[in-house]
Parts: sequence; structure tokens; C-alpha cells
Amino acid sequence: QALYFCVSFREQLLEYYANNKSASDGEENMLTCLADLFSQISNQKKKTGVIAPKRFIQRLKKQNELFRSYMHQDAHEFLNFLLNELVDILEKECKANKETPQNSSSNKSSNGPINGQPNGSHKEPETTWVHKCFQGILTNQTKCLRCETVTDRDETFLDLSLDIEQNSSITSCLKNFSSTETLNAEDKFFCDKCCSLQEAQKRMKIKKQPNILVIHLKRFKYIEQLGRYKKLTYRVVFPLELKLMNTVDNSDLEYSLFAVLVHVGSGPNHGHYISVVKSHNHWLFFDDETVEMTDESMVQTFFGSAQEFSGNTDNGYILFYESVSKTS
Repeated sequence: QALYFCVSFREQLLEYYANNKSASDGEENMLTCLADLFSQISNQKKKTGVIAPKRFIQRLKKQNELFRSYMHQDAHEFLNFLLNELVDILEKECKANKETPQNSSSNKSSNGPINGQPNGSHKEPETTWVHKCFQGILTNQTKCLRCETVTDRDETFLDLSLDIEQNSSITSCLKNFSSTETLNAEDKFFCDKCCSLQEAQKRMKIKKQPNILVIHLKRFKYIEQLGRYKKLTYRVVFPLELKLMNTVDNSDLEYSLFAVLVHVGSGPNHGHYISVVKSHNHWLFFDDETVEMTDESMVQTFFGSAQEFSGNTDNGYILFYESVSKTS
């Protein structure tokens, strides 16, 4: 439901479905099954009702043995698997299209240098519309404390997984995510300039902000003494409007919350997922086939609990924010 109400993702998926509907001889995959499901929802004439995602679930079980059993599965693992699977399919299709003879003859320019890129430098993977929706870039900055040279290493992300603390907020979790860590003793950094292991300072910053920011709160933690995972029902406040401060260029892009995936249950091995989603300035509550209009204030009930053993186990687990373009 959260992905369906992610407007840019839904529009691109429905466009893909419309363009590829005629290619019925193509084999079924996660992308075609999800597109088919979204199309059924989008073209539904009835005002109310339920669509069972049977074909999609069948395909998912076929594709990934993790989801074949009746055991409870983690929504964040599922989201990661799904988005990466969609990216793989789109990249393969794009590659196949480039290799077909009619494309190579009509696109002669593709052999020449484009944007100053020389021949043979086509190692950059295709940027798919999934990337355009969700992908951001993190920069890992490491500063040698001897010569003060800063080494930057970029890595892409489709979501951010944040460690959480009791009575905290998304802003403080993001601050901790980007806090400076000192590398010393056994963790020294090999500095290319000094040609030796040196003490260094390391920090993560957001270099490119995604259009849709997906934040995963690490509510399941492995407890050494217990020898198992435990659910953290900590109170973590997530605002309706969010500014990202830990960026490379210090630009404070604003985001607006449009969906919250909630884990209901006291432990990691059992429970239930529900979601609250914003559509046309109204909040909707989804629980399996139940859909109800709800109030914005309901979002606050999913922050978590300030007390360790409270009865409230309905906790925000994955948050979806969309970037808000500022009007000058």
C-alpha cells in the first residue's frame, strides 16, 4: 500500500505496464506481476472492495525461497528484495534493447562519446526509474589525522537503516548516523598519502538526496545475553515534515511524510503489519482488507513507548518521505 501511494513510483509502473502489455509472450516476473496488480487497483470501477494479490505472492514464492514458508517475514527485507529485483529486471531489459539490431543501427550516436565519455567507458549501470524514485548517494569521508587528507568514497542507497535509542527522534537518529567516529588501535585507516596505517576520523554524509526517502528503524536487535533478537518498542518521534541536515552541500531539502509501515507485536518472530498512508491530504489506515479514513494525529500513536514494558507494541518501522519542492 505504501508503494502504491508513492505517486512517482506508481505512475512509472503503470506507464511500464501500458507500454509492455502487448508483449504477452514475455515471461512473467516480479515486475510484470506488480505492474498487473497496480493496474487492477488503478482501473477498478468499484468504489470499495478487495483485490487478493495471489499472482504476485505466487511469483514471490517462486522467486525467493525465504518467502515460501508460513513463517513471518521481515517487511524491510521484503522491500529490499522487491526493489532490487525490479532494478535487475529493468537493467536486463534495457541491456537487451540496446543489443537488438534495429536499435544499434538507428542509434549510431551511442557508439560515439556522449557527454564527453570516451568509447569503452560504458561501465556505468543504467539509471532506472526505480533509482530515480528511491536512490540517493552517501559519501563516506575519512580524514587522516596525520596529514589531514580527506578520502571520499561514494555509495548508493535505496533506504537508510537507522539505529534507534529510547526517547529519541528521527532527527537525532540521523545525527548519530552522520556522527564522527575515530578509527584507532586495531581499526586504524591505511592512508594512501602517508603509505601507512594512521589514526583517522570517519563520517557519513548524504551527497545526493533521494526524491523518496525511505527510513528503516532498526527495531530488531540481537541481544548477546539472550542469544536472540529482541524488539525495541522505543519511542522514536518521526515528524510530518523533515529537513535533512547531514548533507555534503548543507542544502536542507524538505521532506513530507506520506506513509508509515507499522509492526504490531512484541517480538521479532511473530506479529502483524499495518500501514497508514496519506492520499489527497487525507490519512488512510490499512489493515489487511480493512481500509478506514483516519486522522493525522493517529500517526503519533505509532512513535513507540517511553516505558520498557508498556502494552503498546504498534510501532513505526519503515517511514516513507517525499521531497517537497520549495516555492520561491
